[in-house]
Amino acid sequence: MIDPKELKYTKDHEWIRYEGDEAYIGISDFAQSELGDLVFVNLPEIDDEVVAGEAFGDVESVKAVSDVLSPVTGVVVEINEELLDDASLINNDPYGAWFIKVGSITAEDELLSAEDYDKFIEEEA
Repeated sequence: MIDPKELKYTKDHEWIRYEGDEAYIGISDFAQSELGDLVFVNLPEIDDEVVAGEAFGDVESVKAVSDVLSPVTGVVVEINEELLDDASLINNDPYGAWFIKVGSITAEDELLSAEDYDKFIEEEA
């Protein structure tokens, strides 16, 4: 599995894409494939604070419910409302189906390059 090189990843299988002072967050292709068909997404509200390493929402699949952890500490400036109507967008395009956009970032979790993330996945398997 090759993950987009412009993104950073966490060991909890979230991805982050910085755009200036803000960042988009989603889950990796590996995560969505492990979860199976996603049927529901629970997201925070705009202006909610997220904390690096802590859950900001969850995804429900036919297999399980899993927390989605924030790779950064900051404030939610936008949510992807399309996911609330159709969680399967994540299965179809995990790197296009971002969950939240975060601003006022003050800290970040340990982030991995795409190459290091792919090695991490191989070691986990």
